[in-house]
Amino acid sequence: MIRLDPRLLAARERLSHIKLVVPVMSSKGGVGKTVIAGTLALLLTKNNVETGLLDLDFTNPGLHILLGADIRSWPEEEKGVVPPKIYGVRFMTAAYYSGDEPLPLRGRYVDEVFKEILCITRWPGVEVLVIDTPPGIRDEALNILTYIPSPKPLIVGTSCPLAVHSVEKLIKVLRESNHEIIGLVENMADQPGPLRRLSEKYGIDYLGNIPYIKDLDTAIGSPDKLVELLSPYLARVIEKIRTIIS
Repeated sequence: MIRLDPRLLAARERLSHIKLVVPVMSSKGGVGKTVIAGTLALLLTKNNVETGLLDLDFTNPGLHILLGADIRSWPEEEKGVVPPKIYGVRFMTAAYYSGDEPLPLRGRYVDEVFKEILCITRWPGVEVLVIDTPPGIRDEALNILTYIPSPKPLIVGTSCPLAVHSVEKLIKVLRESNHEIIGLVENMADQPGPLRRLSEKYGIDYLGNIPYIKDLDTAIGSPDKLVELLSPYLARVIEKIRTIIS
């Protein structure tokens, strides 16, 4: 008889009260997934949605840099780990424990860390949990979807032909696994492009395009500026999430 890892049972219990879990996924790196995940969480909070943000791209975690979070202050521990609030968002990252040192984990050790973080973390009051996932279509990203209840992935991609091809692969993998895709965002695109056509092909909500923003680098570490720059372009994502949880 196959026995379920007790950590996964604990993780599901920790997440059971959350209305919606949104893994932000990309089929390759460098498409702006982390920026969109972090800003999405900030915007949800601005829209009076109690939001959690979990950085599971822990081989190269960057959300604490994006948010300007002090990772020297450890989360509170009370029957598990309670993430601190950063600009109103409950934020959890492995960087609290590893600092900015690399975590060169391989194979099953990656999976073990995922299970531990999901198992120990509590999300009091959180309605929506946004997860920054590892890029790609490998086990590291796909296993996350099996560990959490009813995830609805948000796909981020660009209009580069190589990226479009890999996004289509990701869509197929998610569809074959019967995961409901919340929508698709086309980043660094001045107008709707090939990802809009791809969303129409697969019947997925196209939730907007975000142009190349030359001042974006200056907003890293400044949540207020991130919200100011990106809020017009993520409005449809916010609207879709609010509709789901209402």
